[in-house]
Amino acid sequence: MPIVAWHGVRASQVSVARFREAAELGITVNYTRFSDTETACKALEYAGQAGVKLIVECDALYSDTRREAAVKKLMRYPALEAYFCKDEPLCSEFPTIARMMNAVQAVDPDHYCYANLFPGGPAEHLQALGVATYREYVQRYLNEVPAAFLSFDEYPLVTNPGSSVRLIKDTWYEDLEIVADEARKANKKFWAFALTCPHVVYPVPTLSDLRLQLYSDLAYGAQVLQYFTYWTPTVSGDWNYRMAPIAEDGARTATYDLVKTVTSEIQRLSGVFLGARVVSVRHTGTSVPKGTVRLTDLPEPVRRLETEGSGAVVSQLENQGYTFLVIVNRDPNTAMGLRFEAESRVRQVLKNGSIVPADDITEMTVDPGDAVIYMW
Repeated sequence: MPIVAWHGVRASQVSVARFREAAELGITVNYTRFSDTETACKALEYAGQAGVKLIVECDALYSDTRREAAVKKLMRYPALEAYFCKDEPLCSEFPTIARMMNAVQAVDPDHYCYANLFPGGPAEHLQALGVATYREYVQRYLNEVPAAFLSFDEYPLVTNPGSSVRLIKDTWYEDLEIVADEARKANKKFWAFALTCPHVVYPVPTLSDLRLQLYSDLAYGAQVLQYFTYWTPTVSGDWNYRMAPIAEDGARTATYDLVKTVTSEIQRLSGVFLGARVVSVRHTGTSVPKGTVRLTDLPEPVRRLETEGSGAVVSQLENQGYTFLVIVNRDPNTAMGLRFEAESRVRQVLKNGSIVPADDITEMTVDPGDAVIYMW
């Protein structure tokens, strides 16, 4: 499973050792902004020795007069993954992004261009984007920009001052529904995020926080996972960025080991998710998130699926001739009771990737944000 580090190894810190440190956490692709092409080339050389790919952003790529020469330099490096074009564009910026992507790929058609979309939000946010609905924003991007894939960021877990209780943004699952649907219709993969750097109202991540974001992304069919951020950004203002896996001074934080743990867990389950086709995504609970569909019908070998508490994401996937049922506890704060009954041919996929028989009747407690996976 590709894992992208946003604000990865800093340009001023690039070395083989630093990229190996990122790879140790589980990073496969590093995105960093470089001011000049020469530093980017040095980073590509070091990253290649560490087995890490780079999404490169540098000033020359934005220049009509310097872009071609920069691409010709960068494209020679085996560690090059992609060229960074834009983060969170307005609709009015789509033509500029399209021109840039076309110009880059006219020189180097073998490497894709990267852009990432805003999440949805209230009416004033959508108006600022230049659309009436979030679906319109996503559709316009796919229609107007020669995108190789569809990426969007949304950090769904927030807290109130003085409280550790996680609240879920009411747009998150609706946005996942829209992005997954539009990517499928456009025959493109979609990329999604987990927040690994707390700031403003976003809390220091726990294992449950990370699991909820990543397993929900995967349940909807995400094929690339991105971490915002790897290195703690240094910015002015009230953002209060802190406790990313790597601190501003380059030291590891407690978040490093936490993210390493969940990344390793995800990679052991890549046979479930990587290359999977989403058959359906449904939700259980007294109420279901805005824009989602309630689970009413169970797949044939499943006799009973009941959840307690806030409810679950229930995703049916197909991969390499097998069907997988992924059940994600949608509550970031509280464990969920699960009662599951199925035919004897149904098996359970454990967190270490091993496959064991599923009991005819299973009652279990699912930790906050965690997932249980069955297959047949």
